[in-house]
Amino acid sequence: MEEVAVEASVAARAVEAARVTAVAQGLRVDDAAVLADSNRIVLRLLPADVVARVSPAAERSEARFELEVGRRLAGLGAPAEAPDPRVSPRVHERDGFVVTLWTHYEQRARPDVTATGYVQALLRLHDGLRRIDVAAPHATDRVVLARACLTDEERTPELCRDDRGLLIDVLDGVGAAVFRDGSGDRLLHGEPHLGNVLSTPAGVRFVDLGTCCRGPVEFDVAHSLGPDPGRRMLRWIDEIREHCPGLDPELVEQSRILVLAIVTTWRWCRGDQLPDGRRRAAEGLHGIRTALGA
Repeated sequence: MEEVAVEASVAARAVEAARVTAVAQGLRVDDAAVLADSNRIVLRLLPADVVARVSPAAERSEARFELEVGRRLAGLGAPAEAPDPRVSPRVHERDGFVVTLWTHYEQRARPDVTATGYVQALLRLHDGLRRIDVAAPHATDRVVLARACLTDEERTPELCRDDRGLLIDVLDGVGAAVFRDGSGDRLLHGEPHLGNVLSTPAGVRFVDLGTCCRGPVEFDVAHSLGPDPGRRMLRWIDEIREHCPGLDPELVEQSRILVLAIVTTWRWCRGDQLPDGRRRAAEGLHGIRTALGA
């Protein structure tokens, strides 16, 4: 997803909206620690120890969707973040923002995620997702959004013609191959890379449930085969095949290339705030060419 930092003045208002919302729910808030501030603000409010996600009011439907997925998965015991059980699971509106309140999970002192731990948690998450019925967008929507960035040179001004053409070709050609059938489409996390994984004493948990979408399971698995924001690499295809023998290896590889093209496109967008984004953008292009043998 394209990462755009929140302006300081807006961030201050968002923090206050989260604080007032939590206090109104009977939670004590003396301090707020920013956990993330791209696209939306994620805060840890103390001493209540609750996580608040704050988005522009225009994104209320997305916040409602994320909260509903989290609520239903929590009821099934799936390894995903859950709404804070001390308050009613609903979207709160305040001062032009929507606020949702989530459980905070302590992470392990050394948050190393093993292949086995990750794959087993992903399987349990998929089992939970299979058992809930929510209206979710299709993964093809991301291809459409990425392509729109590429065809608008004002949004991707630093991208040269050859690289732009390469990314468009991958989105069109590989995207068509990945989504050619549709018969096996199911509800997915959408972006289960390590940046959306918590390593807790109780095991792996997935966060950022607003990325849930429909598509082939190989599209989700492909996110475990590339770099996460912490620059750790997952190359677990052998372990994944062991636990998921029904996967189509060709579709996994096509999905990996497609995901790389989508993520690389976001890194070239004007205003992208992910640290070291331009270097990662160049690495993404190199990775795509290597995978395609170009």
